[in-house]
Order: sequence, then C-alpha cells, then structure tokens
Amino acid sequence: MPAKAITRLPVIKVTDEENIKTTDALAIEEPLEIRLEYGPADQRKVQNVSVTMRTPGNDDELALGFLFTEGIIKQQSDANLIEHSFITCSENKENIILISLNDGVVPNLNNAERNFYTTSSCGVCGKASISAIRTVSEFDNNNKCIENQINCEILYKLPSILQKHQEIFADTGGLHASALFNSLGELLLVREDVGRHNALDKLIGAGLNQSMLPLNQHILLLSGRASFELVQKAAMAGINVIAAVGAPSSLAVQLAEEFNITLVGFLRNRRFNIYTQSQRILLSKYEDTY
Repeated sequence: MPAKAITRLPVIKVTDEENIKTTDALAIEEPLEIRLEYGPADQRKVQNVSVTMRTPGNDDELALGFLFTEGIIKQQSDANLIEHSFITCSENKENIILISLNDGVVPNLNNAERNFYTTSSCGVCGKASISAIRTVSEFDNNNKCIENQINCEILYKLPSILQKHQEIFADTGGLHASALFNSLGELLLVREDVGRHNALDKLIGAGLNQSMLPLNQHILLLSGRASFELVQKAAMAGINVIAAVGAPSSLAVQLAEEFNITLVGFLRNRRFNIYTQSQRILLSKYEDTY
C-alpha cells in the first residue's frame, strides 16, 4: 500500500490532565471511478460501471476483483489492460481506472442497469433487489463432500497473525482488512481499505492475477463483520471457509448456507461461533445446550 494511503492532520488530544496540540494519522478516503472499455476493435466503447469510496492503492486489483465478483467478467484473462486514465483534462487521473477488455470478450452488464454507486460502508447500495446480487459463481460451491478441513487451533491464531500485517490500521485504526490463509494457517495475501468490500475485491483481484482461483482450499479472514455482500464475493471466488472477527448478518448466514460455505463469526480470544457447514471445522468436543 503506498504512502498516500495515510495523511496526517492537526488534532487536539484531550485527557483528564492536559490538552495537547499534535497530529493524527488518518486513512485517506477518495472516490475511484471504474470505467470499462469493450467491443470490437473498430467499435470500442467506454462505460462507467462504478464509483466506490476507497483507500488509494492496489486500484488495479480492486477494479479487477470488482468486475469479477459482480459477474461482469469471468476470468483474469478477459482483461487486456488496467490503467489509471482520464477522458478530459479536468479529471483526476489517480481517481479513475480504465479496464480494457480483449476484443472478443462480451461483459455481462445486466446488473449494471442499477446505480453502481457504492459507499465505503456498503457494497450493495443501490441494488434493485436481492435477486440482482445472487451472481452465479463460475465455481461449484455446492459440492457436499467434506473438504478443506480446518483445525480449530489454527483458527484461533489467525486474528493475531492478521493484526501484525495490518500496516495502515496500526497507524490509523481506521481500515478494514481481508486476509487469505492456506489450510495450515499460513498467511498468503492481505489487503486493507476503508471499505470492507473494497478490501475483499482487492484480495480477490490479487488472487486472480496470481492464478489462485478457485480458493476452495483456503481460509478467508475478515477483520470486521461478515455481511451479505462479502459472502457473495467470497462465493464468486470459490471460497468455502469464511472467518470473521465480528458478527455475521442474518442474510450472510442464509447465503453462506445456500452456497455451502462454512461461516465463522466472533473469532477472537480463543473462541468463535460456527453458523453454517460446521463439518469443515475440526473440534475436540462440544456440548449441545439447546
């Protein structure tokens, strides 16, 4: 993540004993407009598909991951070029990214008819209905066989490993993170952003660039809560184990069950809740109390 992801601003720190004028590190939040170029070589067109509030950095991964998790493209090779760009001289090049698709690629823009503005706190704002965001994954998450089993002792260790690698959060306390681990608990990728859905899109975009998908032998760790849109994006990448430090929403649990995803919440201080598909978590014992 580049240095421009953080800014320092003057503040007054107040305690019981004194007031001090100093500076505080803040995570930068700026809009990113994602533009898509596609069509035959002699009939190329450019279409705006999203404006999202994000922390600058890894914008190419964010754009690629967004197009993939929204079902607009099917694979990394659909994209020919991803670069910061602008159409008019008045535009800020750093806040506009253009994804150019290969000539023969036809993007699925059926869901693009809705307003594609998203905020840093919600990745599904403006979607017309729940059915519009049940994007069909290219990967089969409905295979009922028990695979990718994770020992609970490995899960216990993940939050502390992530915390050590959250570089900007350590300075600002204001960013979400998505991390990818293998089944042995080894950290493979981590991405941070002011928007939780952006952090996951960046992570999945990085996975696409490294030809890692489907991610069905991995663990996705979310630094905050597990919401519907995060489970949907994870399902698009073939992820079948999601662990969140915070709580899941009821709709996230429903979607995880539908996509055969193991969903873990409140993973901290050597405890967690399993909400769906518990067969993938290896436990020593448990007691039925209801």
